[in-house]
Amino acid sequence: MRSVQALAAAAAIMSFVGAAHAQPFAEAKTSKSKYSGGALAPKSACDALATAKLDELVEIKATAVAAAADVPAYCHVSGVLQPEVAFEVNLPAAWNGRFYMIGNGGHAGEELDGPGRAAQRDQAVSHGFVMAGTNTGHYASKEPGGTFVLSNPQKAIDYAYRAVHVTATTAKEIAHRYYGQAVAHSYWNSCSNGGRQGLLEAQRYPDDFDGIVANAPWVDQTGFTIGALWNQRAFAETPVSAEKIALVANAVMAKCDAVDGLKDGLIDDPRRCSFKVAKDVATCPAGSDAATCLTPAQAAAIQKVYDGPSANGKQLFPGFMLGSEGLAAGPNGATNSLWANLILPPTQADAKAADFNLAENTMRYLVFQPPQPDYDYKTFNFDRDPPLLERWGKVANATDTNLKPFRARGGKLIMTYGWADTILQPMMGVNYYEAASKTNAPNAPEFMRLFMVPGMAHCAGGIGPDQNDAVTAVIDWVEKGVAPEKIVAKKLVNGAVTRSRPLCPYPQVARYKGQGSTDDAASFECRAP
Repeated sequence: MRSVQALAAAAAIMSFVGAAHAQPFAEAKTSKSKYSGGALAPKSACDALATAKLDELVEIKATAVAAAADVPAYCHVSGVLQPEVAFEVNLPAAWNGRFYMIGNGGHAGEELDGPGRAAQRDQAVSHGFVMAGTNTGHYASKEPGGTFVLSNPQKAIDYAYRAVHVTATTAKEIAHRYYGQAVAHSYWNSCSNGGRQGLLEAQRYPDDFDGIVANAPWVDQTGFTIGALWNQRAFAETPVSAEKIALVANAVMAKCDAVDGLKDGLIDDPRRCSFKVAKDVATCPAGSDAATCLTPAQAAAIQKVYDGPSANGKQLFPGFMLGSEGLAAGPNGATNSLWANLILPPTQADAKAADFNLAENTMRYLVFQPPQPDYDYKTFNFDRDPPLLERWGKVANATDTNLKPFRARGGKLIMTYGWADTILQPMMGVNYYEAASKTNAPNAPEFMRLFMVPGMAHCAGGIGPDQNDAVTAVIDWVEKGVAPEKIVAKKLVNGAVTRSRPLCPYPQVARYKGQGSTDDAASFECRAP
């Protein structure tokens, strides 16, 4: 049986949809667009929506929800679109004229009324937004992993991109009918797979959203899959304990922390640090496997994770960054690495690292057509087999850099990524942004910006300031033309801010001014690297 920690790691991939882990609307009071709170009242009764005739509608329900605590009254509409795309739309009694939608983690299939999603719903309607979401065509409780394609191949397309689009258009039509006027502005905010969904909306359906926040987007689903198979094989051939990874983490921090000119426990840009595991971590004497050193084979296995998969001497996909191995916080000095159970396989014989579990499901059920539920990743040949993933990549990858139609209609895109992400490789986000900047030149930052977050893990967590409100930034950019010159990120411990730092538009970085607390964003400014 899997450990609680391993189960939690796997669940994290499903649950990270961004909005609950960042701080959307945290800066609402200082927003230049003053979006919080609505004055538009419904023009019809909530239950009348239950009889609505809509394209591709299979079923629909509408229920009036009374005000409770800090959540105002709203109309909850739920239903199913062809073939099995479950959706929900929540319409506040006082509307601000805007539409807000969140996405899905991993292979999706979340319960729409799950605690995390319900919290995001309450948050949005409390600020006056019509809020929507979808399960993308299946429920993971019934069809876990990628098995949903076994009941209907169409579900692969729905999961990849269609479900978000049809839910967005349906939700906006429902809002139009309920309030008697069209949505003025539409916004997307989500993380991980939800970030991928946001990018695909900009690429495939540029009219759906005016502003998109794509946090830690799973840009290249197939590239990630190859990388996860690579890491799994490395650690299967040469097991490495979490304690040994913690040893590496300490060595990385010791060498890389001050490269940016400030010793503050954060690695500003891991690419600037030259670190080789075999050289910079103590090597065990022949015949020894002590906790204070690495065998040559262990050093080589760990280096493979940093280097990423390669074939015929060429890198196939980026690896994970220095600092991502991290150390979990603990009162007496933690020994457990953030790679544990995510990249590093759990110690239980039948347990799988969360990244590998996601990749294996992708291979077995989405890459192969028809699916191959018994596919053994050990047969994957990195020199020969990457083309096997190309068909699915054309369906699911958010790698199209042409965002000109989205830009032409005034769309704005904010991407964020944690440098210490342990689930998705940060360079897939950086590489996409750099490529898209060239494709959409000149002056791509006029409509798209990337903010890298030092020390942040996947969507949130890690040792760096991991809470930020990119949603308010994108709303003000869309509605007031105010491009974000910085976004202030905070670290919260028991509700209190313990550190803040400005996030700068890539490639700019935050640099200490030379005075003031290094835990205060006011002590930093954005500069060219």
